[in-house]
Amino acid sequence: MLTNEAGEVTSHLQGMFTRTIRLLEAGMEPIYVFDGHPPDLKKKVLVKRYSKRANATEDLHQAIETGNKDDIEKFSKRMVKVTKQHNEDCKRLLRLMGVPVIEAPSEAEAQCAALCKSGKVYAVASEDMDSLTFGAPRFLRHLMGPGSRKVPVLEFEVGKVLEELNLTMDQFIDLCILSGCDYCESIRGIGGQTALKLIRQQGSIEHILQNINKERYPIPDDWPYEEARYLFKEPLVCTNIEQFEMKRSAPDDEGLITFLVTENGFNSDRVTKATKSMLQFPKSMFNSKIFSPQDSICSRPKGFSSMAPLCLHFKHSMVFSRGVCYGI
Repeated sequence: MLTNEAGEVTSHLQGMFTRTIRLLEAGMEPIYVFDGHPPDLKKKVLVKRYSKRANATEDLHQAIETGNKDDIEKFSKRMVKVTKQHNEDCKRLLRLMGVPVIEAPSEAEAQCAALCKSGKVYAVASEDMDSLTFGAPRFLRHLMGPGSRKVPVLEFEVGKVLEELNLTMDQFIDLCILSGCDYCESIRGIGGQTALKLIRQQGSIEHILQNINKERYPIPDDWPYEEARYLFKEPLVCTNIEQFEMKRSAPDDEGLITFLVTENGFNSDRVTKATKSMLQFPKSMFNSKIFSPQDSICSRPKGFSSMAPLCLHFKHSMVFSRGVCYGI
């Protein structure tokens, strides 16, 4: 964990600054969307996450003693707590960099999906697969992760996903609810493969509940699958897209130096160099190169195309026609 002289964590600023610079260097136009108020159905899930975080300290100590690297990584991530101040710090940094910031009324992924549906952005970039359930036409995974320099970025097209799975969008939403989502418990014993089999056989959750063996697959009491389905189909989003400022502006040199160097102890030369390089990036540079599906050398699941890491150069490419929307 990186900290400034006051002992305040600055790792989130370092990560956001570095990765955003990398996206801009690659010719992408990121738009960051931050979560608003969570739906009431999600609050129970958030309580469980806080409980898991509380237990992670002991689990991490045990993982360190046994030397289990996978568990060390898993429990270390659970201990990370993103505070409101962290979010406000990132918003301030991005605005100083001249990068557009949008605050969603509720779920960031839902607002990102709405922007993508409207054609204002090329894709939604997130690690949350719910972006597809919200109907994002194009979804990028591993774009902003720590390993994004090494792990190929996966590009999902929801139309191809539905075609390969032979499902309608309504059935896909039911599949995601059965497989486990943020809004309600899953049915014990039903994972992704079983959920897909049941949806293909029965067509909907209602028909599944009518015909399922409830002793083998006990249904949770007052299971709010209908409310969860509604939240995916009719999420709370801002539909007046035109009100958002989605064009990148020139970075605030003095503001960045004050915020990053003076207040948070960043290296002055590195920040100055990065700021100067940002001034050289065109404000509307949409020629970022990615592998086209037919030319990709990466292995890819059916229905998905593959995008190579941003730090590479490509011979076979397609052009980004719009920016990328990233939900936080």
